[in-house]
Amino acid sequence: MRNLLDRVNQGSISIDDAMKALAVLPYEDIGFAKIDHHRTLRRGFPEVIFGLGKTPSQIGEIARQIAKEADQVLITRASPAAFRSVRNHLPQANYSNLARVITFDRRERRSFSPGVLVISAGTADLRVAEEAALTAEIFGCEVIRIPDVGVAGIHRLLDQLPTLRQANVLIVVAGMEGALPSVVGGLVDGVVIAVPTSIGYGANFQGLSALLGMLNSCVPGIAVVNIDNGFGAGYLAANINLKLANSR
Repeated sequence: MRNLLDRVNQGSISIDDAMKALAVLPYEDIGFAKIDHHRTLRRGFPEVIFGLGKTPSQIGEIARQIAKEADQVLITRASPAAFRSVRNHLPQANYSNLARVITFDRRERRSFSPGVLVISAGTADLRVAEEAALTAEIFGCEVIRIPDVGVAGIHRLLDQLPTLRQANVLIVVAGMEGALPSVVGGLVDGVVIAVPTSIGYGANFQGLSALLGMLNSCVPGIAVVNIDNGFGAGYLAANINLKLANSR
């Protein structure tokens, strides 16, 4: 429901038309998907489309329906073909080939809340890190990115310590043994969200060793999301950062 009450108050929509719009809520059934237009009211952010497993035409149509009611559309794990489909409906959409993320934002004046920092251990982790960064950005956060500061060269991380300590929320993305979040967590007082990636050799077990390492960190207060789940980390970081900004 996109600013429905404002539209009624402004006279751009009648009460009868508003009631018709409400009749299709909390979701709109388009056959192959049920669009949750109430997500923004409940969660603060619109429903996000997970692109993997959906056809380009399905993604394009779901994006079109969401954009009818929401100012932002976010699609993760999206292919170039899906982006072409979305552009047919939303010409202003953008695509990150690195993160495999499609974004659309019709807001003319966007204010960003500073405070989110995305750190990646290695260049191979950038795909997941960028998914996290773009997610936090589309939902209103200013994001600083610090790539390639893994524990194999700890001096690279320590050089960034003043920047690390200014952040409200730090998303730390690492594969291999997943040690970087523990190091960062022991240096800062901000919230640390650890993201294990599937980067590593055989005994890495496609990210399981990094996940278990992060879950077993001796540093208190570290939150851990699932393997390669940059979106989940970015969503959580935006929630925390915006709530901190609104409480001041």
